[in-house]
Amino acid sequence: MCALNKVKGMGLIMYKAYRFRLYPTTNQIELIHKTFGCTRVVYNHYLEKQKALYDEGKDSLSCFDMIKDLKNFQVERPYLKEVDSCSLRCSLFNLDDAFKRWYKGQGEYPKFKGKYNSKRSYRTNCISSTYKDKTYQSIEVDLKRHIIKLPKLKEVSIKGYRDLEYLPGRIINATIEQASTLKYYVSVLVEEDDVYTKLKPRKIIGIDLGIKDIVITSDNEKIGNPRLIEKYEKRIKRCARELSRRVKGSNNYNKTKKKLAVLHQKLKNARRHFIHQITKKLVIENDIIVTESLKLKDMIEEKRLSKQLTNVSLGDLCRVLEYKAKIYGKKYIKIDSYYPSSQECSRCGYKNEKVKDLSVRSWICPECGSYHDRDYNASYNIMFEGLKKYMMELK
Repeated sequence: MCALNKVKGMGLIMYKAYRFRLYPTTNQIELIHKTFGCTRVVYNHYLEKQKALYDEGKDSLSCFDMIKDLKNFQVERPYLKEVDSCSLRCSLFNLDDAFKRWYKGQGEYPKFKGKYNSKRSYRTNCISSTYKDKTYQSIEVDLKRHIIKLPKLKEVSIKGYRDLEYLPGRIINATIEQASTLKYYVSVLVEEDDVYTKLKPRKIIGIDLGIKDIVITSDNEKIGNPRLIEKYEKRIKRCARELSRRVKGSNNYNKTKKKLAVLHQKLKNARRHFIHQITKKLVIENDIIVTESLKLKDMIEEKRLSKQLTNVSLGDLCRVLEYKAKIYGKKYIKIDSYYPSSQECSRCGYKNEKVKDLSVRSWICPECGSYHDRDYNASYNIMFEGLKKYMMELK
């Protein structure tokens, strides 16, 4: 579940995505795969057109022009009328957005979509209509019956949330996807009013992020690294070796490929569960949360730490902390990555250059004589720096 705050008019609204496991019937699976194929065909067709226009030095087609021309393309290929038309238009919105990002230098040139991708998805928008003073929506979620209504697919069984009886707010769109494990999921984007009022901050916490201990707090608490990769690494390597010996395209190859995808999914789920557990605890117990803004790209370039940093998923932890703080109405502050949190004494402010060496885990301040654990000292300094930043914002 993810969230984003935006200002609409004078009020504050929040966008949340709720993800459900889908249990479609055989006919519904067939229609889902048809929609995957049709959205891919439409995307690739208009990408080819845009590429030809760009090579000739002509103006590219706007999103409106592509949607207008889509009717002619549907006449050429009648099978495109069998699937949800809104999903075809959404694929054109995605293509237009990809080109806009490329023009701004925010991404690479759009690529053609492959037919045999292990992960496939399509998006459809929620359209409201009124008939005899009743409002009907193309996407509806009934969590009591564990059913979601989707365009063309009609009612599909879902696995609901344990602590949720209904979806609060207005449904914007739904994204149907097939994971590499061949399971089906739907992500429903909902627009909600921000119900949380501004809280008076009572408790502030500084967090130092690491590898051996993922989270070290200014409350003298350490949350260790569960080392999930070590649990699955041997099995993943064994399965990958087994896959390399199989004949590509054979039944045994497909079975082993699915087995490997399941192992990767289990590792991913275990990481996600651990991150959500610790971030929820931190957000509920504290009003202001302060961390360093990490430069993960630069850190990963260091060969000794690259694998460990990737396994820990510090970037995901910061991202989840940020959006959960927004959900619960708390304040999340990032301080400068160049701030020497480990080198400064949290008592007197003396800067010790010798502590740059990572092997130094504890030190005594030559100025005031206080003893410091490297990680706890860093978390105290991060908390004080975050408090300074917060006070500056209030002014």
